[in-house]
Amino acid sequence: MQTENGECAFGRREEGALGSKDRYPWLFFIRMISMAEEHGHTLTGDIQQHAQFASRILKNQRDIWVYLPPGYRRSTSRRYPVFYLHDGQNVFDAATAFGGTEWNADETAQRLIKRRLIEPLIIVAVGGAGEDRIHEYTPTSGRLESNGASDAKTRGLLRAYGRFLVEELKPFIDQTYRTHPDKDSTGLGGSSLGGLASLVLSFWFPNTFTRIAALSPSVWWDDSVIHGIVEEIDEAPRSSKIWLDTGTHEEGWERAGHLRDQLIERGWRLHNDLHYKEVQGAEHAEWAWSARFEAVLRFLFPYVPPQQTNRRRKPVIATRQSRDQVNAPIVRLRRIRHKEAATVST
Repeated sequence: MQTENGECAFGRREEGALGSKDRYPWLFFIRMISMAEEHGHTLTGDIQQHAQFASRILKNQRDIWVYLPPGYRRSTSRRYPVFYLHDGQNVFDAATAFGGTEWNADETAQRLIKRRLIEPLIIVAVGGAGEDRIHEYTPTSGRLESNGASDAKTRGLLRAYGRFLVEELKPFIDQTYRTHPDKDSTGLGGSSLGGLASLVLSFWFPNTFTRIAALSPSVWWDDSVIHGIVEEIDEAPRSSKIWLDTGTHEEGWERAGHLRDQLIERGWRLHNDLHYKEVQGAEHAEWAWSARFEAVLRFLFPYVPPQQTNRRRKPVIATRQSRDQVNAPIVRLRRIRHKEAATVST
């Protein structure tokens, strides 16, 4: 797939330039519809859909998908940590993912939980809100193109989006599912602008999100405003863990290293509560983020044997090589095997 400039939408792009799904969200959702017709559903495990979940704060709607771990239905007294992920349409299903490339988060979580490599967890995939997406994921009203190619700016609605997560979506998830609602059990993650949003929201809402995944974050946004936001932090929250990475085939990838250094200066400990990775040859693309999602889960949600629930094991990191809403309807999706096409039953 190519952009209007003839450049691959899933390959490199100029530093400070948004990809086609960031710059043209309306085109992105048109492509999602066509991809749904081209690709069969690839959902694995027990996944619930809350269609058109409404937000009073943002005055819009989006789809929410919830992955429940193996044993959730049987272990009726057990509660689970929760990992919220932005751009939820890309997380579980090729039929809705950008370019038909999903993160395989459901397959990865299923495998790692069954092998006791991570603790059982609930994954909440928060769908993008169409044309509002780019406004919701940006902390400031910055230019869409930092190189001056466009004067268009976003509305910088990230704080309002954070309030939506904290005040509307999380309470609904905690009431509907058996979660551990405390901050130490709640994670937030995303890639590109979603990675930037995850970091900033963890600084703005430290009493809600403490397990953070920032894959290829858009450090360049608004003249690297993220550095000023980090400078305002007195010290690293005691329970905060951050996964930060970048691919070496991304333009401006070195900026992630500068952010790593700044986080260390503010108190995060490298290889302990801050894991930084430069992935050789990886591009700014869904396939690249899918390839390292296993490592993200193993760092943020390592398996803790029952007799060691009061202390956490040091995680083992491995990266694959290849590329009015409380009454919101719940759509039960059929359990299907990986990559097998299936219909959605209501």
